[in-house]
Amino acid sequence: MMAEREKAILVGANLGTQQNFDYSMEELANLTAACEMEVTGIITQNLQRINKSHYIGTGKIKEIIALLAATNARTVIFNDELSPSHIRNLEKELECRVIDRTILILDIFAERAKTKEAQLQVEVAKLQYMLPRLIGLRESLGRQGGGSGLKNRGSGETKLELDRRKIEEKITTLNKELEVLVSHRQTQRKRRRKNNLPVVSLVGYTNAGKSTIMNAMVELYNPAANKQVFEKDMLFATLETSVRNIPLPDAKSFLLTDTVGFVDKLPHHLVKAFRSTLEEVAESDLLIHVVDYSNPNHKQMMDITEQTLKAIGVEDIPTIYAYNKADLLEIELPAVQHNTVYLSAKQRIGIMELVEMIRQQIFKNYVQCEMLIPYDQGNIVSYFNKNAEILSTSYENEGTKLLMECRTADFEKYQEYVV
Repeated sequence: MMAEREKAILVGANLGTQQNFDYSMEELANLTAACEMEVTGIITQNLQRINKSHYIGTGKIKEIIALLAATNARTVIFNDELSPSHIRNLEKELECRVIDRTILILDIFAERAKTKEAQLQVEVAKLQYMLPRLIGLRESLGRQGGGSGLKNRGSGETKLELDRRKIEEKITTLNKELEVLVSHRQTQRKRRRKNNLPVVSLVGYTNAGKSTIMNAMVELYNPAANKQVFEKDMLFATLETSVRNIPLPDAKSFLLTDTVGFVDKLPHHLVKAFRSTLEEVAESDLLIHVVDYSNPNHKQMMDITEQTLKAIGVEDIPTIYAYNKADLLEIELPAVQHNTVYLSAKQRIGIMELVEMIRQQIFKNYVQCEMLIPYDQGNIVSYFNKNAEILSTSYENEGTKLLMECRTADFEKYQEYVV
């Protein structure tokens, strides 16, 4: 028999007039479902400003109490990050568990993190979130003994101090472990940079289809690598950064990076914790902004992605827009316009067009030239056979003559052989 799913009521405060408030609530329901909870009721309130003590008005609290009784729900989930005192006051009033959007996202990340680095990043974010929210803070301080000096110091405070110190020490330890992994990845990045390979990063909202696009490209251009990444139709299926080499038929190749998807109100602790992972994006030569075109809210999702990229310092990188899942709409596929391609990664339609667009963007620094390379410099000929597109080869008295398309850097390096 299947275990009964935990029931939850969602609460949202629409401050002023938030443009994407309805969608934000819809997304909260999806996040709740991703945490294996069942939504049994939704309560929203238009507010000019947050209620200092309970976040929402007293009338709404009565509504929530009635709804809890009617639906047997034991959890109330708020759409914004609550302060420690909000959580305490609400739990006292509602007599049930109160959580916010931030902890919900942190829980999903904790559940999905597979690599050591992602697990450490999530743990750091969770501990930083918990630090100011040590429940019982006020009560234990209120029970402390009177008098002055350390002798009569209340046990409540000392217990709390211990908890705080434990968490702070744990954060320091985890951050040290993370530093080792981060420096390891930076070394890998430097090595890749040395190879002179352009880096293309897939960015976008969670569940837009970034991993599916990556798998489609690997399948098409590097099937022998057998390196598919995990893809699934769910929020935050990808938390680890995967890098794959995409070799093209004309001896050019680039590195493709798959990254964690974004979501509205992505907790700042998480953005901070994942900063090192997201640095990969900041060093890209080109971004592919993947959009779930079938989602009616795709414009908001694009805005949120762009705001998040800005927040982590990613700006002024050339971008191609890949409108994915376009097969679910009545349009001719594939369609290419300007810096946009409409495609279906799942149906493998439009992948070649996307790669062609990438090629035009990142291989601008190639030149066509002719070189005559002496026969005793055979290693240079084999280097070009591997790293350039050879258009024709002829054997002259003085050496091998190559007509080719090669990187500008190589053209300059072997300038002396140019005919």
